[in-house]
Amino acid sequence: MDFKRVGDLESAAYLIPLVIFTFLAINAGRRLSAEWRFSREHQCRKPQVASSGFLGIGRVASLISAMKNSESLELMRSWHNQSGNTFRTSLGRTVIITIDPKNVQAVLALKFKDFDLGSRNKAMSPLLGQGIFASDGQLWEHSRALVRPNFVRNQVADMGVYEKHVSNLINNIPLDGSTVDLQELFFRMTIDSATEFLFGESIDSLSAGDKQSSFAQNFNTSQNGLAIRSRLGPLMIFYRDRAFSRATAEARRFVDQFVQKALDYRAAYADGKDTAKAPEQRYVFIYELCKQTADRTELTDQLLNVLLAGRDTTAGLLSITFFILARRPDIWNRLRDEVLKVEEEKPCFEDLKSMTYLTWVLHETLRLYPAVPVNMRMANKDTYLPVGGGPDGTAPIFVPKGQEVIYSVYSMHRLPAVFGQDATEYRPERWASLKPGWAYIPFNGGPRICPGQQFALTEASYTIMRILRRFKSIECRDEEPFKEALTLTLASKNGTKVCLTPA
Repeated sequence: MDFKRVGDLESAAYLIPLVIFTFLAINAGRRLSAEWRFSREHQCRKPQVASSGFLGIGRVASLISAMKNSESLELMRSWHNQSGNTFRTSLGRTVIITIDPKNVQAVLALKFKDFDLGSRNKAMSPLLGQGIFASDGQLWEHSRALVRPNFVRNQVADMGVYEKHVSNLINNIPLDGSTVDLQELFFRMTIDSATEFLFGESIDSLSAGDKQSSFAQNFNTSQNGLAIRSRLGPLMIFYRDRAFSRATAEARRFVDQFVQKALDYRAAYADGKDTAKAPEQRYVFIYELCKQTADRTELTDQLLNVLLAGRDTTAGLLSITFFILARRPDIWNRLRDEVLKVEEEKPCFEDLKSMTYLTWVLHETLRLYPAVPVNMRMANKDTYLPVGGGPDGTAPIFVPKGQEVIYSVYSMHRLPAVFGQDATEYRPERWASLKPGWAYIPFNGGPRICPGQQFALTEASYTIMRILRRFKSIECRDEEPFKEALTLTLASKNGTKVCLTPA
């Protein structure tokens, strides 16, 4: 046996860890040096550090408990009450959490190119693919160029898009004084109107009675799965759910049939057989979109992205607004007085624009209960935020590449410094003079601002006007306070159980 060779091997075995350690130490030193130079150049200071226990286990445990009790949004707001508007903590990984409007503006607009969606893209990809709400960089720019032109005023202002489905909703409201869950009806109505706007055909879930369409069920299951994956972050690789996988595949298959119809139309359009309009001589989102691309997967991705945003944002806004109206007869009465001043039973777009108090009511609902109450971005390069550092929180803070920045829209919308000492109260009148700037972003902000926001507000306004004209009073049939139902968007955990009295 060659003992000298054995000794050489043993020496090498001892050297390997030393070499690895030295390599890591040098890299860490270089990294720290680069961070120090960057911080010095931009006068960055350390942010407040909020205690979170070993590896953030304590804070994560409290968040999980709050989520189970539908109290996660208020828990996060309490963190800011304790640690300030901007702080660093651990949620299993180090994160920066901020509600300072200057920082939010930097992330979403001023330093937009420094931040991506991070792990959210992967979390959303099973259903949304690489659509506008699940992509970054050039892919996102391409998606925006495809989608944004389809939300021009002519399409948004066409009341015919909404009337059929609002009428169906009103026909589903009992007239005998029995209880109805308006939230259930609103979610059905918005998926009906969204599918007609997008596909040219509605799934007509409101006409199905108590039975939901299979597509609506698959879409709901898929969305719940996406929400779980988003919260798991890097741990989503361990998430396995056959029902989610099956529902996602079925939802995409359902949409694909409309994509095929649109591609057939595109072929006819190219041959000159149909020179201008989609079938039935009306605007259909997919028929316009397919004039710009024939990529089947891309069309399916974009349709599902817009459908998710279009249905849930409006349904949540309507559900929570009526949840509040049932508990605030003073607001109901003032709002109805304004509605009745419009002579036409079916208002036009100009009528909606003239409704000042209705606009205030929608703003106030979106302030206290934003559709996406918590959001995040990840730095794609070393960068900084303008405030949050130093003892008084006024210095910039360093944000290294790969750092998650979480911003709670829910908490920011309740800042007393912006909205007054009664910031947690529902008071539409505050909007008579309020100009909150970046402290109010119900549809996000910057280049990624929701392209369909005017569509959502118009549909919500039209629905409210039609209901308040048809019914003279509303009665709360559930005395429970508001509890969050938080998936990808915000709704009421207990629904919107009311009784409406016909006019």
